[in-house]
Amino acid sequence: MKFGKEFNNQKVPEWIEAYVDYDGLKQILHGVHSSEQTKQPQTPLRVLQQKLGMSRPFSGLNLPQYDVQNTGDIEDQVIATNAMLLDNSRRIYSSRFLLTPGDGRENDILFFQKLDDELNKVYNFYKDKVEIVMGEVNSLNRQMEALVALRIKVMNKDSDAPSSLLSLSTDMESSAPSKVTTPSRAGTEAFAEILARVKISNTLENPMSTIRGLLKDSREKNLRFKKHELREVEERLKIIFIEFYQKLHLLKHFSFMNLSAFSKILKKYEKITSRRVARSYMKMVDDSYLGSSEEVIGLLNRVEEIFVKHFSNSNRRDGMKLLRPKRRREQHRITFFSGFFAGCSVALFIAVILQIQAKKILDREETNLHVDTIFPLYSFYAYIVMHMLLYAANIYFWRRYRINYTFIFGFKQGTELGYRQVFFLSNGLAMLVLATFLAHLHLKMDPRSQDHLLVDFFPLGLFIILLLVVFCPFNIVYRSSRFFLVRCMFHCVCAPLYKVTLSDFFLGDQLTSQVQAIRSLEYYMCYYISGNHSRENNMCHNKDVYNVFYFIIAVIPYWLRFLQCIRRLVEEKDSTQGQNSLKYLSTIIAVVIRTAFELKKTATWEVFAVVFSIIATLVNTYWDIVRDWGLLRRNSKNSFLRDKLVLSHKSVYFIAMVLNVLLRFAWLQLVLTLDIHSLRGIALSSLFSCLEILRRGMWNFFRLENEHLNNVGKYRAFKSVPLPFLYHDDTVESDHKDD
Repeated sequence: MKFGKEFNNQKVPEWIEAYVDYDGLKQILHGVHSSEQTKQPQTPLRVLQQKLGMSRPFSGLNLPQYDVQNTGDIEDQVIATNAMLLDNSRRIYSSRFLLTPGDGRENDILFFQKLDDELNKVYNFYKDKVEIVMGEVNSLNRQMEALVALRIKVMNKDSDAPSSLLSLSTDMESSAPSKVTTPSRAGTEAFAEILARVKISNTLENPMSTIRGLLKDSREKNLRFKKHELREVEERLKIIFIEFYQKLHLLKHFSFMNLSAFSKILKKYEKITSRRVARSYMKMVDDSYLGSSEEVIGLLNRVEEIFVKHFSNSNRRDGMKLLRPKRRREQHRITFFSGFFAGCSVALFIAVILQIQAKKILDREETNLHVDTIFPLYSFYAYIVMHMLLYAANIYFWRRYRINYTFIFGFKQGTELGYRQVFFLSNGLAMLVLATFLAHLHLKMDPRSQDHLLVDFFPLGLFIILLLVVFCPFNIVYRSSRFFLVRCMFHCVCAPLYKVTLSDFFLGDQLTSQVQAIRSLEYYMCYYISGNHSRENNMCHNKDVYNVFYFIIAVIPYWLRFLQCIRRLVEEKDSTQGQNSLKYLSTIIAVVIRTAFELKKTATWEVFAVVFSIIATLVNTYWDIVRDWGLLRRNSKNSFLRDKLVLSHKSVYFIAMVLNVLLRFAWLQLVLTLDIHSLRGIALSSLFSCLEILRRGMWNFFRLENEHLNNVGKYRAFKSVPLPFLYHDDTVESDHKDD
């Protein structure tokens, strides 16, 4: 792989603009190359030199070694480098091209000017980030002091407690851990003094803490010296140190990749011009803070020592597994079974169609009535499968365009699902559902099996299997991802008692597109609890209780999003969240009126349904395109779009906007009473529900693209983790900030 491609692949997505503009420098080198060819025609000797140059062995990504004796005098005649110290201890790096201007050397001057600009950009960014990291060191040291003091108090092990900690801010050159000694009386008093000045921060991460926060208006609580309190603090500090370590690791990699980029681009310049300039320029780069700073490497070693000693019982192997989680490896068997399940699903779908046509199920009233009765039971899985397939497609395009969805959603590194895994799960579920539905039709329509009542319980058995898989406690079928989904779902249901994260409200938005699936769950209860499965017709809508819950269930997803917006409005003091809550409130009103019209079918309800639905649709469409996607900007350099775009084809954004508007008006099928052959009643509403799921899948890509670009603009590459301990003598106690 060429270095330029690898360089682009290795960039931290949120820091892309801070890296060396390697492609821009290469474009300038094309101009330098053209000038050199114009000045120096191809002579036999020059052709021989180029061939010899092409036969040099590949040097890889290692920084080249330069021969001082052969290049020192020549380089001094080509460029002069300078590093000017400013009052704020920052430096400005510059170089001057010493050869006589003219004769096509304007591109050489432009190249070194661009090179200087890139060096200063990278240097300032790196120094800023390292200064932020060093600013966190003192806070982390104090957190660890409080943790050790709390351990001594809770575990009551004064006799073997460590008298000192591995400090992050001192002895960074040493890699040996501190010795464990018996604390003196002065040390014990020091720990007691620390605990007297410390309280536990209340992060309001569960319903009880939220309620207590509302009643007491306090985000801190006194230490109770309980074991569960100690475990909670240890888990939070463990996460903080893992995030801190990953930040240091990315800073180290940032420095290495940019140093390699400077070396590579200078090597290309030397090859084109035969002027030896790399040694002197790289000396300036290596002497800069980017190349000479040892703070990050020292902190990496210290964090490893502290983490291993205090969070993995001095087991270095286990500690490093947590600090350096392995990325999920793509497995060939996943790809094979994905294709196998997909092929089986297509074959089974064709078999279902042929079964319906061969036995003329839809042409006979009694069989068609049975299909209408069981259709909602199986359409529930169709909605889920379709949503999963679209999510797999979203992951594929997010990865292709380097949208850091794992960071945005807060997935644990190494456990996130790729598009292959999601495709595998969705096709597996589709194959199982289609096989069950085909067996159901075959047995139910067989005259010899008319009295076989177990056939009616096939959908219920399928639902039980799905629940068992989702809530299975064993480490199979991607347990980490399943539990992450369950946790986010629980947070949505308990809104506004949990702090709202992006993954929570993103899932809430998915639920608003699955209203028909949620109504299918209500139908499950009616079908089996009320004994409707023993009848050949659907009697659920004749029951008042069912109709009441038919209203309520349609409103629940929008109501949960409304509560999430209220929670964020109160916590973040952001008026935008208040406007967003009004959007969901207007949608709730429109859904209630549309549902009333669906059940009553009167002219008055039809007028109300049209008016309120149009208002809600216009508001939602504006919010989709302008707020969630960040498009339709007047002063943007991209007309009616935004300044930064991930996709190179601008027409895709305009097509997406038009499709979003059209699909937003899918509710018109309720008031226009469309009658399509073979699509009547529940089948027609299911078709338009699938269109809404399709719109949501498209919305997902552009919503996350906009979130990713916001993170890029603010260089946010790490999640915020609040510190567990609050010191009384701190006037300001800050969280572990995003970077």
